[in-house]
Amino acid sequence: MLQYARIKKMTMMVLLALGVGSTEVLAQQDKMYSQYMFNMMALNPAYAGSRDVLSATGLYRNQWVNVDGAPKTMTFTLDAPVNKERVGLGLQVYNDQIGLQNETGVFATYAFRIKVGERSTLGLGLQAGAISFRWDLAEARLNPGGTVDPAFATNVSKILPNFGTGIYVSNDKSYFGVSVPQLIVNNLTDYDSGEHRAKQRRHAYMMAGFVVGLSNSLKLKPSMLVKYANGAPLGFDGNLNLWINDRLAVGTSYRRNQYSTLQNSAEMYTSDAVVGMLEVQLTDQFRIGYAYDMMLNGLKQSNLSINSGSHEVMLRYEFGFSKSKILTPRYF
Repeated sequence: MLQYARIKKMTMMVLLALGVGSTEVLAQQDKMYSQYMFNMMALNPAYAGSRDVLSATGLYRNQWVNVDGAPKTMTFTLDAPVNKERVGLGLQVYNDQIGLQNETGVFATYAFRIKVGERSTLGLGLQAGAISFRWDLAEARLNPGGTVDPAFATNVSKILPNFGTGIYVSNDKSYFGVSVPQLIVNNLTDYDSGEHRAKQRRHAYMMAGFVVGLSNSLKLKPSMLVKYANGAPLGFDGNLNLWINDRLAVGTSYRRNQYSTLQNSAEMYTSDAVVGMLEVQLTDQFRIGYAYDMMLNGLKQSNLSINSGSHEVMLRYEFGFSKSKILTPRYF
């Protein structure tokens, strides 16, 4: 019975977060990354080619360890500049699992890159692709022995085409970008529950960061990510990374959400997580990163289970077109 209760509660959390049910729930659908500053191809198509080398990045996130049905995300991105670095091409493949839902996406990216200064480049990006979406709703057991809810009568299996866009301005010391990776609002189910019908939501991102030289061997890299989705709280990630000899970085992030209450439109804030980060440039071409999220949102105090936080591992390899480009420190 305890195991059943845990599965039931996690399933309800997931289903309600995605819009199935009779209650309006504020939640974000899109994938979450603590190491967003090392994985921006997954958030902004205009980032493609900005590292001036052929770059491959893999990331795995295991969220809310010990919570049944908690999110698990794998992402692989590949991008490179072409046509004398005036164009960036990229590819993104990901798999995201949460509860009874599983989606796999493949997107191709094109970024047109314009020099806007001696060292600065403006990227205008587009991406297009499709998501294989599966939702095993029939496996949910919400009321044993009771009536069957038609919203959970059959499984969902769909191919959802989509496209997105973004802008990205960067140089050796700073960056700024805005993006909407998926513009089409697809129906996730064919069951019509009125205004609460399950749909994809548009997610908008704004990201920025810069590097401050503290000494010959120390550099401080602040960055931020603002996330918005219709019907969800405004999310904010703030990060500080300290680079040591351009080989080792230690950092921390703070994540919070901002709500507007319906009664008086007052602003409310909730802390979501504090993140610890470690990044190591093992060779001129190979980088590894790790992040641990300590949750602050109260989930660890629920009856689901003991929450051991979230783990995220990132690997990046720069193939490069010349040794000189690989040797240039790249902080973004």
